[in-house]
Parts: sequence; structure tokens; C-alpha cells
Amino acid sequence: MHNLPPHSALSKSQKVGQLFMPAAFINDTEEEVQKLEKLIQEHHIGSLCFFHSRASAATNFEGKKEVVHNENSYDRLRYLIERYQSVATIPLLIAIDAEWGLAMRIENTPQYPYAITLGAMQDQASLVYEVGKGIAMDCRKAGIHWNLSPVVDINLNPKNPVIGYRSFGANKDLVTRYAQAYIMGMKSEGILNSIKHFPGHGDTATDSHLGLPLIAKEKTVLLENELYPFIHLMDDSLDSVMVGHLAVPAIADGKKTSSSVSKEIMTDFLRGELGWEGVIISDALNMHAVSKEFPEKGGVEHAAFEAGNDVLCFADNVAEGIHLISNNSSEERIESSFNRFWKLKEKAFANTSNTLIDGSYEELMKQLAFKSLTISKGDESIIQSFRKNGFKFHHFGKSGGFFENQFSSNKIEVTNNLISIVPRQVKPNNKFGFTDKELETLIELIQNQKSIIYLFGNPFVLNLLPWQSALAVVICYQDLDTFQKNAAAHFKGKVNAQGKLPVSLG
Repeated sequence: MHNLPPHSALSKSQKVGQLFMPAAFINDTEEEVQKLEKLIQEHHIGSLCFFHSRASAATNFEGKKEVVHNENSYDRLRYLIERYQSVATIPLLIAIDAEWGLAMRIENTPQYPYAITLGAMQDQASLVYEVGKGIAMDCRKAGIHWNLSPVVDINLNPKNPVIGYRSFGANKDLVTRYAQAYIMGMKSEGILNSIKHFPGHGDTATDSHLGLPLIAKEKTVLLENELYPFIHLMDDSLDSVMVGHLAVPAIADGKKTSSSVSKEIMTDFLRGELGWEGVIISDALNMHAVSKEFPEKGGVEHAAFEAGNDVLCFADNVAEGIHLISNNSSEERIESSFNRFWKLKEKAFANTSNTLIDGSYEELMKQLAFKSLTISKGDESIIQSFRKNGFKFHHFGKSGGFFENQFSSNKIEVTNNLISIVPRQVKPNNKFGFTDKELETLIELIQNQKSIIYLFGNPFVLNLLPWQSALAVVICYQDLDTFQKNAAAHFKGKVNAQGKLPVSLG
């Protein structure tokens, strides 16, 4: 357990330093590690957010740098947390994006299903609770206090390049119910949460890592939809709200400024009108939607703070930001943010429980695979008669896996095709990693022959295909081993599909 000093003992610049959350990279050079140590010591940083490496999505928006995988990232994470804590005069709050577990950032750690997979399950809030609890246990073991999750954006746009699979679905009640269950699961293990990306990033076709999305909807529509989960989750179990980089003029007095630097959206609307009194954390301030607008070093940090953020996530210009805030922001403004953050820190460090009782990860995963499997076209009887008549097996995308191994020997010359699709990436850019040649062959097969598709990945892959021409389409959502085994059992007629597609394919 870490002991916090009395907050009255902190100077003004120390208090401001506490509001900064720079990025820490697990796979960083010794030189960079020492630089961050110096920053922590000299500027009394309050928290760190861990990312995989400088080539990962957090800084590599265009995807041009190659991500080098490190089998020992988890041990390295634990080592760095210990190292950074040891140089901090005030204990650090350690954060990470672990939406589907530490695996979102770290190799060889338990991966839980994406939110869209959980959203496919019907009335299974208790299972979503277990997912939140499992992820929280993994965070605690690693020395992490704050999981910047869950995403509560409503997935209303099939062309959304950045939210898609990270949302529970298109139904606001389901999103709210499952987010609440996930939060309560994390809370049971003493891990802090953050709902994101306020005021709702679900209905945009722009990636805010690259540009500023515009949500041009009326306020009444936003209150009915995008804002619904945020409003209904603002209770005692909520620790923080993360504000995204998107322009929403209807709640910003007509201005097309990013929410993350909009006083109208954070201070007037989120605090004033909606009554949120807890911590507001910015989305990563290095993202181009907002960082490009502030060429002066520390300018984006100062603007984000003045607009209403308490915690400045992925602040690249810490020293300059602290200087600008300390010299230009009012004592009252600094005190209010510091007090909110300190309260959060006290809550995190008050959790002294060491009774980690591991649930069975494998058993939970079996349940999740079984409850989420979805037939989006056709039915069990079509699959049964197809199987009896004999079929030829085809596989597209990432190779290897239980399903492919089960059926790959089926090469008989028939016009019945069992097609297994495993996308190379979960994000839709670059056609989910498929080559044009693969897509041509796939399209031809589906259009000209009798086919049944098993898709192990993001359901929006189907928008690239004439999937309506297939006899049946089964969405498995994940290519994890448990999900492949459940899909094989389904094709063999041993289990039925229980799930329902939580989004509209468009």
C-alpha cells in the first residue's frame, strides 16, 4: 500500500504537477525511461498511462512504424511500474487502457472479448460483471489502479473507423446496462473506471487520432441517444468521465471546438447542466484532432485544463504545461481539480485487500463464446443439411487455429463451400488487412456457389462482401481458441447459436 502525504503539504506547482498524466511506454529505451524518471521527480507528476511502445497505435496514427513484439512486455511493465514508483516523492496513480484486458496493450496476457462480442450476448450482465472483475484482478496484480474503460459510445455508424468493435452496440439501454455491469465488476476488485468518450464518439466516420470529427445533431437527439449512457451512469460507482476530441456544436453554443478544450461542453454542460462532480480526464492530448490546433508547447495542456479537464492524459509538454497553468490559471480552478484528483488517488490507495481469488478464465471464456455466437443469416437447419451434403473448406486471412485445423482436410470437389474468415486486423482501415486478391476470390465464391461463412472477427468485415448471397453467416467475433472450438462444435450441430448482432451492418 502507498501512503499519500497530507495534501495541505503540497505547493501550488506540486498540485499542478499532480494533474499531469504523461504516457509511459513499456518497450522504451533506457534513455527514455530515465527522461520520464526525471520528469516524475522534478515535476511531481500525479499519474502515468502505460502504452505498449512508441510504434503502437497511441503515437503511430498512420500505422507506418513497425510494432516490435516483446514476449516479456508484462514483466517489463511490472518492472517499470516499480521503478517509476520508487522515484516518485508522491505515489503515482497508474493507468492503462485495458478495455478487453491487459492484452489491449501487452502480449501474453489474458485477452477478454471485445465489447461488441459481449454486446451480442442476450441478458448476460452477470457475465459482463465477471469480465470486469477478471480484468480488474489482472490490473491489480500488475500494479495498475485505473482502467480507462469502459467505452460507452453507442455504435450508430458502420463506417466508424475507431470505435466499432470497442462499443457494446447500437442499443443505448444495452450499452448502459453492460457498462454498469463491467464497472461493478472492476469495483469489486478496487480498480478505478472511466467512461468514454464524452459526449459520444459512436456516430462519426472520422478517426479523432487524425482529424476532428463533427457531430452535427440537435441537443434533444444527443440527450436521447449519445448522451444517454453517460447520464445514466453518473452515480457513486463512477470514478471519471473521459472527454473525447470531437466537435459537438449543439452543446457548445454553436462552436465547432473539440470537446476536450471546450469550456461550454465540460464546465457549463457536463458539470453545470448534467451535474457531474467527479474527475474529468482528457482523451490523449497528442491526438491530431486537438494537438495540431496548439503549436505553442504546453498550449494544448493549458487550454484543456482551463476548459474543465482535471487530468491531462498523454500530455507531451509537461514542464511547459505546468508553467502555463501555474502562472495563468486561478487558485480556485487549480484547487478544485487537485481536490477531485486527490480524492480519486486516496480511493485507489485505500484498497488494501490482497485476497485475490482467481476465477476460472477458461470457464468464463467458454461461456462468453457460447452466449455470443450469432447467426446473422440462415439458421441451424440450413447448416445441418449443408453439412450432410458434403462441403469443401476454404480459409481466408490470418492462418492457423482450431476451426481451420478441424475442417481443412475437406477438399472434395463440390459446390458447397464452408468459408472460414479470420481478419488480420480488427480495425477497418486497409480493408481489415485483406488483399484485393483475397477479397476478389471470396466475393466470387459467395456469389457463384453455395456457401456458409464463419467470421472470426469484426462483423463489419461483412460490408466488404455480398454476404446476403451466402446460405448462412455465423459471426464468432473473436479468433481466440475458445471461440474457434465453440464455432466448430456449432458447425457440427453440438451447440446452438445464442447471440444477436448488436449493431447494424449498414
